Amino acid sequence: MNSDKELKLEKLRDEMRLITGEIIKLVQKRMLIASQIGNIKNNLMMHIEDISVEQEIGKYVYDLGVQIGLNRQFVGRLLNLLFLESIKIQSSKNSRKDEKLDHMTIFLKAKQLESKGRKIIHLEVGEPDYMPPPNVKNELNKTFEKKRIHYTETKGIPLLRKSIAEKKSVKEDRVIITPGARFAIFSAMASILSMGDELIIFEPAWPAYRDCANFIGTKVKAVKTKVEQKWDPDISQLEELTTANTKMIVLNYPNNPTGKIVHDKKIEDIINLARKKNIFVLSDEVYSLYSYIPYKSILNFEYDKSVMISSFSKSHAMTGFRVGYAISSKNIIDKISKIQSIAITSVAEPMQFAALSALRSNVSKNVTLMKRRLDFINKKLKNLPCQFNNIDVTKTIYNLLNEGVAVAPGIGFGNEYFNYIRISACQPIKLLNDGLEILKKVTKR
Repeated sequence: MNSDKELKLEKLRDEMRLITGEIIKLVQKRMLIASQIGNIKNNLMMHIEDISVEQEIGKYVYDLGVQIGLNRQFVGRLLNLLFLESIKIQSSKNSRKDEKLDHMTIFLKAKQLESKGRKIIHLEVGEPDYMPPPNVKNELNKTFEKKRIHYTETKGIPLLRKSIAEKKSVKEDRVIITPGARFAIFSAMASILSMGDELIIFEPAWPAYRDCANFIGTKVKAVKTKVEQKWDPDISQLEELTTANTKMIVLNYPNNPTGKIVHDKKIEDIINLARKKNIFVLSDEVYSLYSYIPYKSILNFEYDKSVMISSFSKSHAMTGFRVGYAISSKNIIDKISKIQSIAITSVAEPMQFAALSALRSNVSKNVTLMKRRLDFINKKLKNLPCQFNNIDVTKTIYNLLNEGVAVAPGIGFGNEYFNYIRISACQPIKLLNDGLEILKKVTKR
């Protein structure tokens, strides 16, 4: 009897092996087709990704999966892996091989020029030019004297977590201290998303969201916002993009790069959609201190699948200290903690005490200063006696760099924004004026 069962098991295993082999052959055939499509797109100078084509294929495959009794989510994960591989193959066919153009590309080129003695006005990176609160320096000295130079709990020193929790009206076990907001975003995504899942962002968007998701193997979809609609996200487009595999929606308001703040009602609509479809919402609130209208955090909406991200980099001018934090459910914070313990153990103890000191400081003067600078830039741009129509933006960016001004390319925030540049207000007004005068001169050529 056992012998018959063993023979049947062996036969089933052979069948499984053969079917798996056939699947691999079909995948190879699909990859060859993707390569051919990539060649044609390259010749026609077409974008690699086409969401309408993906949706059409997705509908066909989902319907087929339902007909033959496959789980819709499982079908979606397989489909997204195939889409990601096709994009990789087709991207390799791009004969132009343009370098990735974003704010960091320009920043590094600017630094190279500075190393050769050139003076550069940095309008490309969002790094405050003013110093952290004075008591941060004092705290660093005290930290050394008190020998606070050791490993800490992975989630952060209790004093800092408790202070943040009190400030945000949450329990301490819902807070984790991270090495900057970027790592908080990455570890939150890594703890929630899996290969083949889907994430939705609102573009233009900080490039790190897409970079983190791509590293995990998550498919990124984007709701495109437009200046003509005042950068307001279309909820119907968001709903159209969601599938059974959508696991996270990323919010970033005030937005980097536009500064847009979405009204509470629209955020509520997004959360209601997420709640209905069991989707996590990650809210990057790093720039919330610089909101010049009443600002409502994701925490105020009391959604149990939300993750709020912030840091001390922009609010307290502490970019080099690398201290950020995440607030979420205890379950998600525990998962983030596991990732952090593997990757870095903990944030440096002196930096955490510096952040604690900063948290107790009044930084309202930073907000006032930045508002004054933004108003100046806005007025200056409106008075520029030139039009920005039919300009080769990439060429303009490099011409500006040669003239001593670094700006951020719009394409770094989404492929559709290649004809935009972002100007950072993190310089004194005199340098902002000098930089904008050079912009005026370059664009009039």
